[in-house]
Amino acid sequence: MKLEDLLNVLQRPLDPGEYGEDFFQRSCAFSLRSGRIEPVSHPSIPDPEDILGVDSQKETLFRNTAQFVRGYPANDVLLWGDRGTGKSSLVRSLLKPFAEEGLRIIQLHKWEIPSLSDLYQVLRGKPQRFILFFDDLSFEPKEESFKLLKSLLDGDIEERPSNVLVYATSNRRHLVPNGDEGDKFPTDSFHERISLIERFGIRLAFYPFDKGTYLRIVEHYASKRGIYVPKERLVEEALRWATERGNFSGRTAYQFIRDLEGRLSLSS
Repeated sequence: MKLEDLLNVLQRPLDPGEYGEDFFQRSCAFSLRSGRIEPVSHPSIPDPEDILGVDSQKETLFRNTAQFVRGYPANDVLLWGDRGTGKSSLVRSLLKPFAEEGLRIIQLHKWEIPSLSDLYQVLRGKPQRFILFFDDLSFEPKEESFKLLKSLLDGDIEERPSNVLVYATSNRRHLVPNGDEGDKFPTDSFHERISLIERFGIRLAFYPFDKGTYLRIVEHYASKRGIYVPKERLVEEALRWATERGNFSGRTAYQFIRDLEGRLSLSS
């Protein structure tokens, strides 16, 4: 983000008067851009049935979200772990079953953390239920914004609206990497790092897929997209594709199927 844009975000507070009762009926997905909440006209909402290999994580996330949209107590959620395992897709897929019940997702970036307090004022009292979504969230050791997020999640003098939760994805378990080897107080640094993730009542781990899970995802996508090739060929090409990319992730499976479908369409 450009410095000029960042300064605009920090200097221009959100005005609750700009967002009337019908504003959040325009879409189920929104983003915070340059100090304004903007509807996403073409939201990407995956089918939960397409997100495989993470059944227990999916069950927990959907149960917590069901509690939230129906007005029962629920927790903030951190989804952390290996890349390409469906963390972000799983959060976005929540809109498929829950949007009609009033769920809305607002995506933010970490440089917009200072706007959270203003965002609370906009969302407070609205009939919808809001997930504030930080995708691929992480902080460097010297960044101070994680302390502000920690305060705004739990511990600030202002009570958070009851219709707001925070969901975040990250490749880092603690969001902040280990401190420098020369740290004079390593124990204090460790407790400082984990103090943020402790604000998330639910922490879901996503581990690398094995070959069998990867091939199951490949076969699922092939069937769904109407790709019918001999299984031996499908497996052989899928494994070659994964080997060249160094992982068995769900993202790798999806990219392989897109490539295969394109090649088959081109040659037909």
